Amino acid sequence: MSLIELHDIRKTYSLGEIDVPVLKGITLSIEKGEYVALMGASGSGKSTLMNILGCLDRPTSGDYLFDGREVGRLSGDERAKLRNKYIGFVFQSFNLLPRTSALENVCMPLYYTAGDISSREAAKRGRAMLERVGLADRMHHEPSQLSGGQQQRVAIARALVNRPPVLFADEPTGNLDSKTSVEVMKLFEELNQEGITIILVTHATEVADCAKRTIHIQDGLIVSGAFS
Repeated sequence: MSLIELHDIRKTYSLGEIDVPVLKGITLSIEKGEYVALMGASGSGKSTLMNILGCLDRPTSGDYLFDGREVGRLSGDERAKLRNKYIGFVFQSFNLLPRTSALENVCMPLYYTAGDISSREAAKRGRAMLERVGLADRMHHEPSQLSGGQQQRVAIARALVNRPPVLFADEPTGNLDSKTSVEVMKLFEELNQEGITIILVTHATEVADCAKRTIHIQDGLIVSGAFS
């Protein structure tokens, strides 16, 4: 059984009296341990697909199985628990809390999803993740004191602190220069080699080329790469 299976996923948004179809019948599968890029032009539907895959949004119709569970049948709380346990997110804009240290930013998810974890254990795990992404000497710096690449590394550490098996990244190099982008993509490659399933959205060919499989989306439909 695949980690992710989508069958005829459709998503339509209603703008007043007008229905706007964004996804028009997506069928695909992703295996555990894969490194997949979702690629398409702006407006192709790739970010909408990412939101559905990450359980941030529901499809209008179709079936979504995550590790054998039908996501569409889960309540909002059950989907939140699934996200917290299985999925980490990295975004283009970093989404770090200002005036809060790198370590505190990384530890934040632990306080929401692991209620029985002590502050000492949370800090220990946070420090370990920052060391993993090469920021052992920046733990007590606030975002404004970090470069864009360092902020993205903090965001990656935060996404991984709950030890999720799947990492979603939406345009993770969009705000980075070319040298820093290469460094971040190298980190993704290392994480994938450690067994983490990585699914990233990008419009950049050089970023998609780092993945082991590229799924091309155009006008709400997959045109290539739906199956490994």
